[in-house]
Amino acid sequence: MENNNYFEKLNFKSLIEADANDRLQDRLNIIDVFMGTEEHITLERMYSLLREKGYDYDPEFVRQCMKRMVDLGFAQKKQFEGQPVRYEHHHLGRHHDHLICTKCGKIEEFANEDIERLQLKIAAQQGFHMLQHRMEIYGLCSECLAQRKPLMPLAMAKPGERVVVKEMAGGRSARSRLADMGLRTGDHIEIVNNNGMGRLILGHDCTRLAIGRGIAQKIMVSLEDDENVSVCKAKDS
Repeated sequence: MENNNYFEKLNFKSLIEADANDRLQDRLNIIDVFMGTEEHITLERMYSLLREKGYDYDPEFVRQCMKRMVDLGFAQKKQFEGQPVRYEHHHLGRHHDHLICTKCGKIEEFANEDIERLQLKIAAQQGFHMLQHRMEIYGLCSECLAQRKPLMPLAMAKPGERVVVKEMAGGRSARSRLADMGLRTGDHIEIVNNNGMGRLILGHDCTRLAIGRGIAQKIMVSLEDDENVSVCKAKDS
């Protein structure tokens, strides 16, 4: 990778020399710092890395240099959903796609030859000549997933299971009806009956509740991992 970066820097130097731009060494310092990181880097992060190296360049000058790197094909400008503009290396002859965590913002690169071949095959079947493409998969990274218990709609819970209410979607009227029934986030529920059709029968606070399937789809729950927690609070007194 270091050899590649060295030749990339030489290549960049020859091209910007042809531009007859001033501050040649400053521009080379910036590409050197950029090539030294494998991050999907924001301009703010780039400013920080430059300062760590002892460079105090005007942000506008850095932005112009990054734009020129994009124009000359040494960097790619990326705009991932819900994130600031980022820059990554543009390695000739190499393609990769991205996994983006919607919780922590982590970006992972991946390459899969089967996916690449399938995309070419689909394009050819449609009589389409593909020039370029990108794939962005949004979800939760392994670290964020490990911190979160799996959620599911209440309608998917099985008879006999005990669950904890985590989230409630739906409009104000739906949430109001649930509140009137005494059902709130954090409550523990036993699934008494759920045959996949019609209403669900739930055990909650020593009472059986009947909830329509539509509303049950909007209540997100996780499985109860403490068998000692009772859904009947009256027994705890």
